[in-house]
Amino acid sequence: MFQNPLVPLAPMTPDAVLSAFRYLRAAEAGDTEAAAGFADAGPRMPELLADVAERIVVPVTALCVIEPDPCDDSFALAAVGRVLTATLRTWAQAGPDAVENVAHAVIAFVRQVLTQEEIGETVAAVLRQMEAVGLD
Repeated sequence: MFQNPLVPLAPMTPDAVLSAFRYLRAAEAGDTEAAAGFADAGPRMPELLADVAERIVVPVTALCVIEPDPCDDSFALAAVGRVLTATLRTWAQAGPDAVENVAHAVIAFVRQVLTQEEIGETVAAVLRQMEAVGLD
C-alpha cells in the first residue's frame, strides 16, 4: 500500500499532470468555478491529485533516502509522509466529492513544506515549477 521511495512510481501522462495542476492552481487561487470545471472534465480527478500528492510528499519526507546517516527523525518524517499519502488515497476512493479535500491537503503541504514565503515564493509558483517538471 505504501510507496517505497526507492521504487519509482509509474509515470503520469502529460494530460494527467496538466489536469491535476490546473485543478490545484484554480483551487489554490480560490477560483471555485474554474476548479469545478476542471473536476467535472476529469472524473478521476481525486485519483490524479492523490498521484500528484504521492510524487510530491514521498521524496520530500523520505529523507533517509537522501541522508547518508539517517536518524530516528528521518524515519518518523518518512512515516508521516506515508500516512499522509495513504490518507489521501483513501479520500480519493470516495469519488468526485473528495476532490476539494484532497486538493486542499496537497496545497497545504506545498504551502507548509515547499514554499519559501520569506523570499516571496508563492504556492502558485511552486505548483507551476512542479508541473513544469512533470513529476516524473
